[in-house]
Amino acid sequence: VTPEFGDIESFDRFVAAAHDLGLKVIIDWVANHTSRDAKWWKEGHEDWYVLDEESGLPIVQYEFFSTDQLVFSEKVRYICETECPQYNTTWACPPAVGSVESCRERCLRYPDALLLVTMTEVEDLSNMPALLATRATHEEITRTVHGLLREQGIEPYVLSTESCEICEHCAYPDAPCRRPEVMYPCVESQGILVSDLAERFGIDFMAAGNLVTWFSLLLYKE
Repeated sequence: VTPEFGDIESFDRFVAAAHDLGLKVIIDWVANHTSRDAKWWKEGHEDWYVLDEESGLPIVQYEFFSTDQLVFSEKVRYICETECPQYNTTWACPPAVGSVESCRERCLRYPDALLLVTMTEVEDLSNMPALLATRATHEEITRTVHGLLREQGIEPYVLSTESCEICEHCAYPDAPCRRPEVMYPCVESQGILVSDLAERFGIDFMAAGNLVTWFSLLLYKE
């Protein structure tokens, strides 16, 4: 119980009083907003979770939609250029990925999209290195779904989180990407407005507590 609202004893008294009045209490409890990085999962409580029935993966939400719903913005690129330390350092980020317009043209060659969303619990949101380290699980899930699509004869254009970290030191700009077949550019690197997708599909982009939301996009054509 958040201290500003009381403690567990005061909560118990509140529930008891409500029951005495014939009322029921509903708790807004979002246990589904965790991932395999969560404490419960790591402690072996997998049976507390219901996995996605089709994939068996701990995905918070997924959506199929047409790529003509994607919103591209030069403002996203400006943020990359002025605020992201990965700018101009890897093949997965601007300017290596091309202009926003060329990214838009590339993305729209694929008529369909699959959005994957996972959430990860961290101890301290201000600890950026620790926060970024949690994306490994999301990347693993993205690669798994990529493989599932390949098994169906579909070769998607995959966009994922942050910049690529497959190689300890990126070959950019001195040589071509060493692993282009598994290198996923960042979603925002394309100029895609992720907040618009979150709002469109009712995704809690800024979740409460120490929760981090990760997004991937797999663009494809049948």
